[in-house]
Amino acid sequence: MPNRLARSTSPYLRQHAENPVDWFEWGEEAFAEARRRDVPLLVSVGYAACHWCHVMAHESFEDPATAALMNSRFVNVKVDREERPDLDAAYMAATQAMTGQGGWPMTVFATPEGDPFFCGTYYPPVPVGGSPAFGQVLEALSRAWRERRDEVRGGAAELLAALGGTGTPPADATAADTPPADSPAGTGSDTPALDLDAVRQVSALAVDALASTYDAEHGGFGGAPKFPPSTTLEWLLRRHARTGDERALAMATGTLEAMARGGMADQVGGGFARYAVDATWTVPHFEKMLEDNALLLRVYARWWRQTGSPLALRVVEGTAGFLLRDLRTPEGAFASSSDADTDGVEGATYVWTPGTLADALDPQDAAWAAELLGVTTAGTFEAGTSVLQLRADPAPGEERRFERVRRALLAARSRRPQPGRDDKVVAAWNGLAITALAEAGTVLDRRDWVAAAVDAARVLAEVHTLHGGDGLARLVRTSRDGAVGTAPGVLADYADVAEAFGVLGGVTGDHAWTARGSALLDTVLARFRAPDHALRDTADDQTDPVVARLSGRPDVADGPSAGGQSAAAAALLARAALTGSATDRRAAELVLAAPLSIAHRHPRAVGWALAAAEALLDGPREVAVLGRADDPARAALVRAAVHSPAPGLVLAQGDPAELADDPLAPGLLRDRPLVGGRAAAYACRGFVCALPTTDPAVLTGLLGPDGTAPA
Repeated sequence: MPNRLARSTSPYLRQHAENPVDWFEWGEEAFAEARRRDVPLLVSVGYAACHWCHVMAHESFEDPATAALMNSRFVNVKVDREERPDLDAAYMAATQAMTGQGGWPMTVFATPEGDPFFCGTYYPPVPVGGSPAFGQVLEALSRAWRERRDEVRGGAAELLAALGGTGTPPADATAADTPPADSPAGTGSDTPALDLDAVRQVSALAVDALASTYDAEHGGFGGAPKFPPSTTLEWLLRRHARTGDERALAMATGTLEAMARGGMADQVGGGFARYAVDATWTVPHFEKMLEDNALLLRVYARWWRQTGSPLALRVVEGTAGFLLRDLRTPEGAFASSSDADTDGVEGATYVWTPGTLADALDPQDAAWAAELLGVTTAGTFEAGTSVLQLRADPAPGEERRFERVRRALLAARSRRPQPGRDDKVVAAWNGLAITALAEAGTVLDRRDWVAAAVDAARVLAEVHTLHGGDGLARLVRTSRDGAVGTAPGVLADYADVAEAFGVLGGVTGDHAWTARGSALLDTVLARFRAPDHALRDTADDQTDPVVARLSGRPDVADGPSAGGQSAAAAALLARAALTGSATDRRAAELVLAAPLSIAHRHPRAVGWALAAAEALLDGPREVAVLGRADDPARAALVRAAVHSPAPGLVLAQGDPAELADDPLAPGLLRDRPLVGGRAAAYACRGFVCALPTTDPAVLTGLLGPDGTAPA
């Protein structure tokens, strides 16, 4: 009989609905049961695409004897980390503090109140390499709870105290004097919160620090495993666009090319796997995440805009194709991920041998493809199989042959068993995908990509957005099949969706999207402010009590994607550029102060903060395009604006004849007429604009690093 998880909206939790474990979802029901039985909580945290989560589930949670032991000694709670990033972060901090490392599955033993007293990750069913068997851990901790209760609770209290005292160093590297902590984040002053000369110095020092870790042979930073450093690459490209820094461009180019040519890139179906297990980007961990692919689509599109790289364009087209083909949901949004495993075998859908190539292609094409894509009899993965790589482009004149072979291999692969898909919709990640598709679709005139972005945005607006009694727009983090989950949105959800709505308003001219994004930022400023001018990861009236006890200062670091702090700062900076609000600009600068204070030492930890800082240093540029909605000349000016590599450029467009009756139109569009009755673009900084132009080529020049838009 299915357990409680069968009612969940999380596909990961539903994967465990047939376990003999008596699972609870996180919440008061589990806490009350633990208090009633006077037993600890066993909290298992993972996600649907996690390979080792599946392994531990098969070895332990599907085993009747292990399940019986879990059920008799603990109240067992399953958590989807993608649905509850706040809880995941809090328990991960505890796990790392206790063990020095972390990962998933994460296994936390806690008091009935949720306070952790023992943490770990994967446990095998039998002792292996010094790691105890899971059953041994269960027996030992159950005995400790019964026989040494005071000691266990004392250890939990010490851990809570230690975690509450940690945090990011004071933001004293770039911040100017700021108002007292009890003022409204100091945002009422027109005085800049950051010294821009100091920010320029921090950006330069961060390049020096990053260069010391750059892998000049293989691309990327540091050693294996290698994750795609998307936010860092966005920063490097923005820095190059602003300053012409060739070292920044070289590190970005070397990494982007290495990732695109290795096995982490899906050479047949487009998109990227989660990470490479080696330093050469050859063997991936095969799950494919919406979050990663949205960020990579955006950064490869920027690389193409700045360099014209044919490889970049191919990656952009392939990644967008993957999103639309494999991750779209029936409602029009994007699913979270596809699994690493197929029928319990990692990578089975994706790997090839000379024999399977021969089954899919004629003999000549099979031999050619094997050489081009690195398929050997020895293999590059397991059991003689190979991950496809494209270490060099096809010879001149063979591009069409490559495209024909690629299509044939994709068709053959589609007939294989496919990995599972986590089809829940995560607000933040859909926001990232909307932004990437809207920008890339506009500049490449791919209206289907922009239409897909609009469809996904409608799901976020109509399903994920609620309005409470306080009049504020509230986001729900996840949905599935059009039904919302129970977890409230966290800061990254608000920031990423606000940015997406703003970008969508800019490229479509539909100012309702801009207004929706602005409403979310109003909620951020009303409910997420912390006393030290940073922003909380959760709203002040929606913070889980356990998270509140475990968390110290707000986390300012960027993870695989932009952290909530950096993303919110970027979104506030964009709104300031649209409206001329000094309040928003100061709020953005105050939020950036903390991550920028560590950027010169740890640039990879704050890549998106550095990217936002490049926008701050460049203006950001503001472009107002005026003309009739159906005028091709207006569309051409919009494409020229979006094609510009100017960091953080903000775009608004509209018809002057309609602006007087449009209360949602951004201030950037006001009082800007056509030129001789023709569509015109105004390139500005701080609402101070160069002379308008009707020529896309002139607009491109105005937006370049040596352009004449006011500095």
